[in-house]
Amino acid sequence: MKKILIVSGHPDLNDSFANKTILEETKKLLPEAEFVYLDKLYPDFQIDVKTEQERLLRADIIVLQYPIFWYSAPSLMHRWIEQTFTHGFSHGTTGDKLRGKQLVLSFTSGAPEEMYRQGGLQCYPIDDFLPAYKQMAKLCGLQWCDYIYSGGLSYASRHDETELARMKDKAIQHAHLLVEKLKGMA
Repeated sequence: MKKILIVSGHPDLNDSFANKTILEETKKLLPEAEFVYLDKLYPDFQIDVKTEQERLLRADIIVLQYPIFWYSAPSLMHRWIEQTFTHGFSHGTTGDKLRGKQLVLSFTSGAPEEMYRQGGLQCYPIDDFLPAYKQMAKLCGLQWCDYIYSGGLSYASRHDETELARMKDKAIQHAHLLVEKLKGMA
């Protein structure tokens, strides 16, 4: 079985329901995967580059799990990428350490999926927000393996018990889709 690394880029999982649920369910279904919780390890954004690069070296499949904040990953996830995907490690003439590994994005949004379309409230389909990640994969020699996305998981609705139950079910479904994808790759 391929080694799977799941990196949580949520800035505060204690204040999350969707990403927290996805990670908990994924851990139940895929206990052999390595889980990294950036909010617990690096609340000060001081990334231990050597440790994180060693994790990446061990992995065959890298999953970036995060909520969409302002049409991208949260700043903590960006900081982790900026610090660990360095010239000479992940790219450049000698930067081949990630070459051949597989990359999967797993992300959520508060806005429902149907808002991410041409003419929708968000104006663009969700794929239009991903070119930077696709280019990162290409530059680093990672195999782009697409994404699992779930919308309509709004933080604002978490106090409505009916909505919370619906969102929890959707987050659990997301985890099952992710694990199914990962097992198909392994």
